[in-house]
Amino acid sequence: MRIILLGPPGSGKGTQAQLLVQRYGIVQLSTGEMLRAAVAAGTPVGLKAKEIMASGGLVPDDVVVGIISDRIDQPDAKHGFILDGFPRTVPQAEALDELLKHKHMKLDAVIELRVNESALLSRVETRVAQMRERGEEVRLDDTPEVLTKRLASYRSQTEPLIHYYSERRKLSTIDGMMAIDEVTRAIHRQLLALGAVEPKTHRKTHARSAAKAAPAKKAAKKVKAAKKPAKVAKKAAKPAKSAKKAVKGPKKAAKKAVKKGAKKTAKKAVKKGAKKAAKKVTKKRAKR
Repeated sequence: MRIILLGPPGSGKGTQAQLLVQRYGIVQLSTGEMLRAAVAAGTPVGLKAKEIMASGGLVPDDVVVGIISDRIDQPDAKHGFILDGFPRTVPQAEALDELLKHKHMKLDAVIELRVNESALLSRVETRVAQMRERGEEVRLDDTPEVLTKRLASYRSQTEPLIHYYSERRKLSTIDGMMAIDEVTRAIHRQLLALGAVEPKTHRKTHARSAAKAAPAKKAAKKVKAAKKPAKVAKKAAKPAKSAKKAVKGPKKAAKKAVKKGAKKTAKKAVKKGAKKAAKKVTKKRAKR
């Protein structure tokens, strides 16, 4: 796999690059490290770069591309690579395309880690404040002011690459604000869809991890299975309670009916008694 990771400073490109290196057995190519290595090795391109840097100038794109060309020819890059810090501009992307075409290679994927810039600035501000509270020294390049400048540079120079690679159907965008492991899984799914193959050693490690996790999953399933009868019993108990309530209902109705009947009978008896007494009084008066 030959991959480019795109994203503003603080988006987690370095972290994800290291995880991809471990998973796929590919190498991470940093332009800064490659330049220093070429200068130390004294290669023709390295000597040219050394001369330019010594005079305080910026190393031109053709020299950087020459250093990348030498580096990807080395044995450890035969399984693929992740480019870190290159390309930064559309002309650099075009030069890289020409280089890969000349070497009969193709770029497999460009992964953009999209993030919220205001959230990034907030993170840096919080981190700096915490470091100062602990009395730790804050790096000059790790402040909100520096990050603001770097973000502005990214928007003006590097962000156009999103459109460039989107037009060539190479771009995949992933939410970089997710947790690190979630971002890693999203990148992995995307690469698998593009045909990425993990080395056998990593597949074995992954299989062992899955095997270790299996007993825990089985135990969890057993616990769930044990809980089910209890739930069923609770559900079964509910109709019984409803039945008791239903039985209580008729009993209450019967009691009420008995009370009402007794009251009516008593009233009737009182009325009859009163009538009989009145009749007797009337008869006695009539005899007199």
